[in-house]
Amino acid sequence: MTQDVEMKEQPAPSNSVTSSSPSTLHHLKEIASLIETGAYDREARRILRAIRLTMALRRKLKASVLSSFLSFALGPGSEALSRLSSYLPKEDEHEMEVDTATSAAQPPAKHSLPELEIYCYLLVLIFLIDQKKYDEAKSCSSASIARLKNLNRRTLDVLAARLYFYYSLCYELTGNLVEIRTIQLEYTDAKECLLQAARKAPVSALGFRVQCNKWAIIVRLLLGEIPERTVFMQKGMEKALRPYFELTNAVRIGDLELFRSVAEKFSSTFSSDRTNNLIVRLRHNVIRTGLRNISISYSRISLADVAKKLRLDSVADAESIVAKAIRDGAIDATLDHSNQCMLSKETGDIYSTIEPQTAFNSRIAFCLNMHNEAVRALRFPPNSHKEKESAEKRRERQQQEQELAKHIAEEDDDEF
Repeated sequence: MTQDVEMKEQPAPSNSVTSSSPSTLHHLKEIASLIETGAYDREARRILRAIRLTMALRRKLKASVLSSFLSFALGPGSEALSRLSSYLPKEDEHEMEVDTATSAAQPPAKHSLPELEIYCYLLVLIFLIDQKKYDEAKSCSSASIARLKNLNRRTLDVLAARLYFYYSLCYELTGNLVEIRTIQLEYTDAKECLLQAARKAPVSALGFRVQCNKWAIIVRLLLGEIPERTVFMQKGMEKALRPYFELTNAVRIGDLELFRSVAEKFSSTFSSDRTNNLIVRLRHNVIRTGLRNISISYSRISLADVAKKLRLDSVADAESIVAKAIRDGAIDATLDHSNQCMLSKETGDIYSTIEPQTAFNSRIAFCLNMHNEAVRALRFPPNSHKEKESAEKRRERQQQEQELAKHIAEEDDDEF
């Protein structure tokens, strides 16, 4: 009997284990502290470390834990909290009590840093993708990018790169085109978005960067630009960008027959990349480039010869194309309808026009923008009036970070 009584008085071993091991919410709060430290010290490597620790917790994220963490990080009544909470499913009440009870000793943040707010967007977005709630994830990613455009802090670059990656992934998973601006003929906006996404994407996301470069090349060709050769020689992209290099060469020369040959040769590649519709639009650019070369080489040429050199079907097609090019200002020539010929005007002194001034102004603007970006990216020492971190506090903080990483690694090992 005494043995039975003693066994009843002993606590359950499962409860002791759960109470001694740190919860997922506790780990998230430690990660938030790491992000705050990185933001105040302007150390992007700390924010990068926080993202790595978050990936280790990815499989343990639950709606209830995220809801508690958002309330802690963003503060009650904030606009970001209400927006992000709307994407989460309703949590279990019992689960909420357990999570909030473990964090009762630590008060919520009075105000959130932009880095912490963007991190909350990233956390919710990852959770929605893992839960296969792709429509909610697409809406959340769009809101995060809109919020990110209103912020200009270098410590956000690491988080922004992740957001842009998951933003494109959400649109791909939902079957929508990320390049919707390109399809809608908004080439200038599409070019800026694609180049920015390729520049800010993680180095490990090679496939994403290759896809961005493919679309950026097509968009630049549609804008009348010729991409530099270095674009096609980037490390790890030479083979994937080879079809687009040959396509660019055909557009640069203005050879319509070569353009058709390249389009047929790599038709399967262009179909898998979903760029066929845009490549069809490039035909007009090829013809216009060839016509510009003809107008420079000949002062007078018959429309029949123009149709022959451009590989057009008829003289009537050549006449309409030449007339449209003259109207748009693509070539400086006149059209003699009675004699069925094109008369090119003599090339005047280019320095008597405003073209050199325009080119010079664009180069000055580029240099000024580069200077402004460099100034924004400068890292300044902490202000003298702020209290510097002592050696003892630094050791204590580093020890806490190491313990956090150790706990996460141990929990991951226990799962296997």
